[in-house]
Amino acid sequence: MQQVDAAQRSAGRPPVERRVRELVLRLARENPRWGYPRIAGELLKLGVHVSPSTVRRLLLAAGLKPAPRRNGPSWREFLRQQATSVLACDFFTVETITLRRYYVLFFIELGSRRVHLAGCTTNPTGAWVTQQARNLSFTGVLERTRFLIHDRDSKFSANFDEVFGNEGIKVIHTPIRAPQANAHAERFVRTVRAECLDWLLIFGRRHLEYVLRRYVTHYGWKSSCWTDGGSFARVPVGCG
Repeated sequence: MQQVDAAQRSAGRPPVERRVRELVLRLARENPRWGYPRIAGELLKLGVHVSPSTVRRLLLAAGLKPAPRRNGPSWREFLRQQATSVLACDFFTVETITLRRYYVLFFIELGSRRVHLAGCTTNPTGAWVTQQARNLSFTGVLERTRFLIHDRDSKFSANFDEVFGNEGIKVIHTPIRAPQANAHAERFVRTVRAECLDWLLIFGRRHLEYVLRRYVTHYGWKSSCWTDGGSFARVPVGCG
């Protein structure tokens, strides 16, 4: 009976060797951009078989985050620190009473929440989107911009990014299926729909451009009253 109890106590996952634990922590500290799956893969190359879940558990036990950027600022902290020099862009769609769909491209300054309408079209090709970026470069907005945020939509081609790269602007692509990473642009889309487009019937392109220009003027005035020149991140959710 005593032999059975001893066998039951020894059953289960064997403990991780000390040298393996030290190697995991060393790789994590020396490579802060590696996540736990990457560390497990690198260990496998060295002939050390450790599952990603075990690596994650060891990192948490040592007070290290299992995801990359352990020593850098969080995304929210980055946006707050760099808000005055960050520009975000995105698309949203509008359907007319004739069921014709228009794609609207816009840019928004995170510091002031000033919105710049780039244009609207029924066929947003890569060439058209790139031309709108060139047009924006003539307005002087890019002179105070250091970062551009946009998602991985195929409409944002390499030529589009090159326009901003030539201006010394770093382009940041948000993760796949992570709209919260571009929350300022998403917030504007929700607001323009709730306060404007959901209450109107759009007849065509000229009507849509007129409505959006008038609303953007109103939105810019309202945003300046709320933020008082501060960061958008300080505006409580539900204000607009």
